[in-house]
Amino acid sequence: LSYLILMLILLFFPSGVHGDSFTVLQAPEFVSFQKGDWPVSGEKIPDLVALTMGFSVQEDLSWPGLQAGPLFQRPRANVLVVVRGVDSLALPQSVASYPLENPVPFTLDSVAETVHSLFAEDTPVVLQLAPSEERLYMLGKANAVFEDLPVTLQQIRARLSQDGSVLSSLPLNSLSRNAEADLLFLSEVQVLHDITALLQRHRHLAKDHSPDLYSLELSGLEELSRLYGPDSPQYRDATALLASVLQKFGQDVYGLYGNSSVVEVVTVKAFEAPLTRKSRSILESRQISNPGSPYNLAYKYNFEYAVVFNIVLWLMIVLALAVIAIAYNLWNMDPGYDSIIYRMTNQKIRMD
Repeated sequence: LSYLILMLILLFFPSGVHGDSFTVLQAPEFVSFQKGDWPVSGEKIPDLVALTMGFSVQEDLSWPGLQAGPLFQRPRANVLVVVRGVDSLALPQSVASYPLENPVPFTLDSVAETVHSLFAEDTPVVLQLAPSEERLYMLGKANAVFEDLPVTLQQIRARLSQDGSVLSSLPLNSLSRNAEADLLFLSEVQVLHDITALLQRHRHLAKDHSPDLYSLELSGLEELSRLYGPDSPQYRDATALLASVLQKFGQDVYGLYGNSSVVEVVTVKAFEAPLTRKSRSILESRQISNPGSPYNLAYKYNFEYAVVFNIVLWLMIVLALAVIAIAYNLWNMDPGYDSIIYRMTNQKIRMD
């Protein structure tokens, strides 16, 4: 009986058990993602993005899905799209897909700081956007390129009513132009369309030597699921529409960067609140470690501190040993035998 039940489950659900996923839409050949069923933790995604861009991380990532690539070759851009409200999308083409476990909220702030610190003179593009929360963070050349990008819901609604909006080119089916949740979802699709349009207009961004970073968070499907339900036609049509839009978005960005960019999609049904335990030590000091901050914050730690410390330490040791060796040889040198100056002096004396 149990075997029969198992066969019926496999018959009606051929794709297996669905869950949150991390999917790589596009990746160059030198960024090697291996196909497998290895789960990746949500809190490790920033480290994974940093490794794909050729940066080092503080802790080793023991995950077999990503192999080490060439040392002197890095992708020109990394684009991470987080889709909330759905556990998986029917993406027709992808490099690899992995199950996502422990889906806690995360940001790419550490990766953005690394890009900005290493390529400050080249002013790389750093764009982090969440249209539903009206949150926008731009850095470098993004300030000049994406300054006209609609961010607030009022700006995006006005953009939907203009010529060339997605309302006139995409099949809406059961989605409405007047419903609040439907417009939120369509506004996120419009933002994806506008980003690729701006990149096509400013192709020089993809030809510089500094890598670019894009982080987008879409929550329109979460609002549709809350309002209509996951079995509603609006939710099904929106899921299929977003899958096709993301597929085209990944192909466009991959082509604009000369087939040298990584495009990832994280689908999560709902983020889990991380379990934290707050405690206060009775030995807590009232002394402010950072005089420039009134909040008793420590100095910002730089992960390159150990590297700089070792370089300075061993260089000073080598210089000290060199000074000792030179001083020892000069002290024990025989002027009449070793020095060419004294040798010439002796010859002049003899000639006189």
